Amino acid sequence: MGIERRGVRRLGIAIVGLAWLVPAARAQAPAPERPRFPLPQGPRVTSPEVAAEGRVTFRILAPKAQAVRLRGDIPSDGPTVPMQPPPGRALTQGQEGVWEVTVGPLAPGSYRYSFDVDGVTVIDPRNPSTSESNENTWSLVHVPGADFMDTKQVPHGAVAAVTYYSTALKRFRRMHVYTPPGYETSTARYPVFYLLHGAWDCDDSWWTVGRAGFILDNLIAAGKAKPMIVVMPAGHTGPFTFNPGAPRPAVDEFSADFAGDVVPYVERTYRALADRQSRAIAGLSMGGSQTLGIAMSDLDRYAYLGVFSSGVFGITGRGAFPVPPGPSFEQEHAQALDDPKLKQGLKLVWFATGRDDFVIDTSRATVAMLRKHGFEVVYKESAGAHTWSNWREYLNEFAPLLFR
Repeated sequence: MGIERRGVRRLGIAIVGLAWLVPAARAQAPAPERPRFPLPQGPRVTSPEVAAEGRVTFRILAPKAQAVRLRGDIPSDGPTVPMQPPPGRALTQGQEGVWEVTVGPLAPGSYRYSFDVDGVTVIDPRNPSTSESNENTWSLVHVPGADFMDTKQVPHGAVAAVTYYSTALKRFRRMHVYTPPGYETSTARYPVFYLLHGAWDCDDSWWTVGRAGFILDNLIAAGKAKPMIVVMPAGHTGPFTFNPGAPRPAVDEFSADFAGDVVPYVERTYRALADRQSRAIAGLSMGGSQTLGIAMSDLDRYAYLGVFSSGVFGITGRGAFPVPPGPSFEQEHAQALDDPKLKQGLKLVWFATGRDDFVIDTSRATVAMLRKHGFEVVYKESAGAHTWSNWREYLNEFAPLLFR
């Protein structure tokens, strides 16, 4: 019995030892290899696909969708109404739930777009390039072929998204700032060009869909423009509502932020020249109107003014822009308009508008008003309408005239 008990005890010890060894063996066994990336979901989709002749194919995987449309800057397959969202283009459903449409050939340039999937707006999930507007994000596609704005093998500047605190608005704001090639390794000081966007856009717009950085890179590389700092501030201080004819606010929030915070921040942070001959300001549409208001309030600070597809809104008293109540632009800025000393240091007042633009009468009337007050205004009417295809061209023509 004693021998048997010892045998049982030894067997029990052996079993207990094995019980400890099993989890240890499991812990030391290699884990099954897992895929490093998520497994592909559905068919591979390429979008957008830009062909050599300027045709662009857009695709989206939406197997359960009933209808998909392409919206944005892409030419529509229905009538377009000014100031209204374009109807867009219908996509056709193909195999495995992939919808697609081919458009073009499109003129060289950058285009914003999105998809409408059963009434829900989505950006292109296969395209990492985006462009912001006021309270919105778009997908972005570039069709090459325009030498002045294509990405070329030249020295490139840098565009920074800059956060600053606005003492005028009591909150943080953002602007984009372009510094020319060689800025980081130089000790030179540079003139500053303030470039304003239009309604429904934001400080990101000139840099992305507007191609401002590439346009300046190419101009500077060709010796056509002086190296300069370009400041692209946010022209909206809140949600934008189109309300023509509404009374002007007692204090314009953007103007207060621009003069009190944007300009001082730039001049203390960057190697910026701060004299009048080294400051320029221009803007498109709403930004052109803001340019006139800012410049005429501080005309002794700006030597170059550019107004793209814009003017004094309400100056004609008809069409989409009725006369707002209160003093007119001429009454509000009478002293600056008629001061001959301020005109002496003013190097350039430059206007451009498309002949098919709905603001053409506003531009013409504003130019006539300025000329009546003794301003020498350069005014051109181009082909086209109220579009980025014109505004990029205007920037390419305006920038070489600065700081000469």
